[in-house]
Amino acid sequence: MINHLKMSNIGPASQMELEFGKRLNLLTGDNGLGKSFLLDIAWWSMTRKWPAELNPKLTAGKVALPTNKKQSAEIEFSFSAASKFMENKSRYDPREQRWTVKQGRPANPGFVFYALADGSFAVWDPARNYWKSKNEKNKERPSAYVFSPKDVWDGLQCEDGAWLCNGLIRDWSGWQKERGMAFDSLSTVLEVLSPSADEKLIPGGLTRISLNDVRDMPTLKMPYGQEVAVVHASSGMRRIISLAYFLVWCWEEHLKANELLGESPETKAVFLVDEVESHLHPKWQRTVIPALMKVMDKLMASPAVQLIAVTHSPLIMASVEPHFDATQDAWFDLDLVGNQVALTQRQFVRQGDIRGWLVSEAFDMKSGYSLEAERVLEDAAEALSGENFSKDDAKIMDQRLREVLSDTDPFWMCWRFVAGKKGWLP
Repeated sequence: MINHLKMSNIGPASQMELEFGKRLNLLTGDNGLGKSFLLDIAWWSMTRKWPAELNPKLTAGKVALPTNKKQSAEIEFSFSAASKFMENKSRYDPREQRWTVKQGRPANPGFVFYALADGSFAVWDPARNYWKSKNEKNKERPSAYVFSPKDVWDGLQCEDGAWLCNGLIRDWSGWQKERGMAFDSLSTVLEVLSPSADEKLIPGGLTRISLNDVRDMPTLKMPYGQEVAVVHASSGMRRIISLAYFLVWCWEEHLKANELLGESPETKAVFLVDEVESHLHPKWQRTVIPALMKVMDKLMASPAVQLIAVTHSPLIMASVEPHFDATQDAWFDLDLVGNQVALTQRQFVRQGDIRGWLVSEAFDMKSGYSLEAERVLEDAAEALSGENFSKDDAKIMDQRLREVLSDTDPFWMCWRFVAGKKGWLP
């Protein structure tokens, strides 16, 4: 599990430093301030490879480059490996155009899963990407498995044409026909990641979607009674079922690899999830973080899981309130201060609901109203405290308020009380 990151002369800030919580970590901040960048750095620190370096089809996960090409750029990091505490410092070598890494076998941070915002996935598996022998000739093991969105669904091939993964469509249908442990695990994980008890993600029967597509296509049983092919499911459902499939595929392959190696399964995992609320309905956003925190319980025996999630959603922050433990969790917030990006580890204070989170330091909004309503309310508040305001002005303001506020908005009570006391309105 990753413990510490420190970056100099890379990314949007001249320097950033984080001490991660051992269980849950949340990253908030405006677009373009470096949240996804931090996940990329965390992935690289534990695996020694950038996602797009291993799969050029990715549009994200590229190699981080120095901000100032004439100055030294460094990444310091530490994580808990299987048998020791790993600390390292890497510098960017401009002549080699790469980051220096310690030679020889990699350290073992446990499972590392990375769900990128564009639907790509990456995994580092201790059984398949780590070698115990110090002999350099064993380095032919893959550095990690990195899937573009298309690879997740249709399968991942290596350069020589061999299939590393059959993909969601073929594996799901094969598992369903076999009715074995893999399909049971997939069904269980889908249930855990479902938005609610009455909207469970339940596999339906296999079908065909085209005369020209001979694949047996998995389906989902929808709440309205139909069975819908997974390729026709909503964006939110496809995001979740691809995550569920990826986790189960990784675990199944891990078990098979351990059987060949004669070793015990891994019990440690790090989740890196970018834009965790992507495509999800608000009621699903309220359940996704708690679900991710417990999903590995359904696969591993006594797992130790660290989750690092990027979010733009006040519902995500509100959903964490009953679960956040300051002794093992952390919240990091990125802000633009002047013309500098600042990273702050903030104290997690319960806001009660999403309105409180909208105006908190996480999102820095003045209110939860539309921009138009916000301007009118500011003008009305100024009028209530001012002296030079006539009845005609009050009538115009009253009409402006009616155009932007609901009939039950709490501001009406204040407005009508003061306006009536001052004789502005009948």
